[in-house]
Amino acid sequence: MGNARLHSIHIHPVKAFRSLALREVAVEPWGPAGDRRWMLIDDGGKVVTQRQQPRLALAAAELLPGGGLRLSAPGAKPVTVSVPRPGRTVPVTIFGSEVEAVPAEDDAVHAWCSAYLGIGVRLVHLDDPATRRPVDPEYALPGETVTFADGYPLLLTATASLDHLNSLMARGDHPAEGPLPMNRFRPNVVVEGTEPWAEDAWTRLTIGEVPFRVAKPCGRCVVTTTDQDTARRGREPLHTLATRQRTGGALVFGQNLVPLATGTIRVGDPVRVSA
Repeated sequence: MGNARLHSIHIHPVKAFRSLALREVAVEPWGPAGDRRWMLIDDGGKVVTQRQQPRLALAAAELLPGGGLRLSAPGAKPVTVSVPRPGRTVPVTIFGSEVEAVPAEDDAVHAWCSAYLGIGVRLVHLDDPATRRPVDPEYALPGETVTFADGYPLLLTATASLDHLNSLMARGDHPAEGPLPMNRFRPNVVVEGTEPWAEDAWTRLTIGEVPFRVAKPCGRCVVTTTDQDTARRGREPLHTLATRQRTGGALVFGQNLVPLATGTIRVGDPVRVSA
């Protein structure tokens, strides 16, 4: 582990949109600054992700000063959206939990998102990540919160594990689908310089000067089978993960992290495992 380093950093300003690579990011108690503070909901208030709408992989969100966004997508003229003023919230449902969020104020933004997907959706903002959504209590410490990420503040993956997974795929039933890039797994932080699957045994680590605890392995879903550049779906990596990485009935790749302090992490930072 002496040579383990932070290989890359990624945030997703709008949940399920294309990832955005950064050289450095401030780690807040609820995750990387700017990560998944926005998401789409359907007419019933339920989150809309690539699970239902793989074309979201082709939509991009650029962060603007003050927390606003510039949205773009194939065939659509870009549109900007500002952080809504404090005020009326609406209940939204994200993976079984109900959270209060603030709708974007400009109806044209909702119309833009709906026209792109061909279904009625609204764009909502998480105004107060410190209080709105607790981490799953089964794996949380008191007071831990999260944004609109699937369940935890950060997701860590390792290049060595992906290399090994790709080698297994090359000898498997669907070799033409590989090798897969890391963006299939939509991580926040990617580590290099480890042994394959070493991260599965970690419980505490430090990236640069920021300490984290490992909450649980990351269970994987159909989004990993979605090509993030074309929105087409295949069978991998789930088919191969089923032969290698199954934990408690779930197919897993990567680890969910919770920060134990705030600070800035940078590409190239050393990664030190303490437990």
